[in-house]
Amino acid sequence: MCSKQDNGHNNSLVQDIVAYWSKRAQGYSQTNQEELATEKRIIWQNLILSHAPKKDVLNVLDIGTGPGFMAITLALAGHNVTAVDVTQAMLEQANKNAQHYQVDIELVLSDVQSLPFADNTFDLVVMRNVTWDLDKPLDGYKEWLRVLKKGGRLLNFDANWYLFLYDPSRYIAYQRDRNNTRIKNVADHYLLTDTIEMERIAKLLPLSHELRPQWDVQKLIDLGFSKIYLDTDISKQVWDQVELLNYHSTPMFMIRAEK
Repeated sequence: MCSKQDNGHNNSLVQDIVAYWSKRAQGYSQTNQEELATEKRIIWQNLILSHAPKKDVLNVLDIGTGPGFMAITLALAGHNVTAVDVTQAMLEQANKNAQHYQVDIELVLSDVQSLPFADNTFDLVVMRNVTWDLDKPLDGYKEWLRVLKKGGRLLNFDANWYLFLYDPSRYIAYQRDRNNTRIKNVADHYLLTDTIEMERIAKLLPLSHELRPQWDVQKLIDLGFSKIYLDTDISKQVWDQVELLNYHSTPMFMIRAEK
């Protein structure tokens, strides 16, 4: 297990994001551990590799790895994985989880929008629930294009997590989700978070008010990505019933783009 560090992040918003996710690292790791121990790992593995370049061993970059779910999933499938996160507490959890599964992942502490890697390094750049949480997402897309090899692919899994703060109809749907968790007597995942702080941060983030993935697709085209494939709702493929109930109003989308 190797670790590198890049301290290129110092603005107050990024510091607030890091502080928030540092507090959530242990609980989020528990969620990742549960995913790794169930069929979800195989579901995600199959989905990712069905859209990845066809190579026996891929050089993979996992952006915003958190506790390492995507990185470990792909390392267990036999690929070379580098995992990046801006939060040291998340990388510590990723390290523990990788050790548990006995996989070797290179862990790198860095702003994911300014990477310490050479051009044309990776066959696959993958991320889940990351771009919405970036202060400079366009810079991120530029960097991920830079580090991809020619013919390499970007896979981005995300959702309009906080568009309800700007759209009254989406806020009603969000509240309906909260009510449905109570009616069905299942855990409301939003109660596991500091909603006041997260919504405060979300209002400062540029993608919270953008309609996605339309915003992303246009930016990817502008940057020169090719062969863009979009699935606006993969929720039923990757979420269990509790997640589908919690996030019904915010379906997960998938973007695949090639360099």
